[in-house]
Amino acid sequence: MTLIADFGRALAQLRDPRFLHVLLKALLITVAGLAVVFWAVMLGVGWLLPESVTLPWIGPVGFLDDLVSWAAVGLMLGLSVVRRVPTAAAVVGFFLEDVADAVEARHYPDLPPAEAFAISVQVKDALRFCALVVAVNAAALVVYFLMPPLAPFAFWLVNGFLLGREYFQLVAMRRLGPEGAARLRRANAGRIWLAGTAMAVPLSVPVLNLIVPILGVAVFTHQVHRLSLPG
Repeated sequence: MTLIADFGRALAQLRDPRFLHVLLKALLITVAGLAVVFWAVMLGVGWLLPESVTLPWIGPVGFLDDLVSWAAVGLMLGLSVVRRVPTAAAVVGFFLEDVADAVEARHYPDLPPAEAFAISVQVKDALRFCALVVAVNAAALVVYFLMPPLAPFAFWLVNGFLLGREYFQLVAMRRLGPEGAARLRRANAGRIWLAGTAMAVPLSVPVLNLIVPILGVAVFTHQVHRLSLPG
């Protein structure tokens, strides 16, 4: 029940200007990043394929490059569900401090300032996590293709574990340091995985995939204080 209460408190703060500011920045960066990836893929397809191909007994055929281009578009759209998780997670990871500070300013105003991490450290952590999510989901594609009925559940469980582990660790480090955060995370692994899975389920929905990580950081901020700072 405490986890549900923390989700409710995070939802109630969604209209906080600091939350909305993070959402706007995440949206702009995500759209720009996906546009660059799409442009690069289409440019690569156009560069690799000739405008026409001569087939035996048929002669020149000029529509193959268009056909492959449309196939590439379909593939990009099909993989967008998998791609949204690392994209949203990494982008919001850049602004994790802003969300956690907003939660603490509203609900825990008597706390001293949290340990500040350099921008370079935040960027490094966000990129590392993005690479981890991409690698794990690439490996999980085998399950997605071999056992399609289980694909949604595998997607939610795998990404729920990753999101919960990473966000809880990053939020807890602000107050407990790396070692203390790791101990608290291991002691509450089941609760954290459950919260992460609740985040992963709606991450396949456009726009929600940007809102949910912000809520997740807020929830884990409450969880860290609930589990480690009595009173």
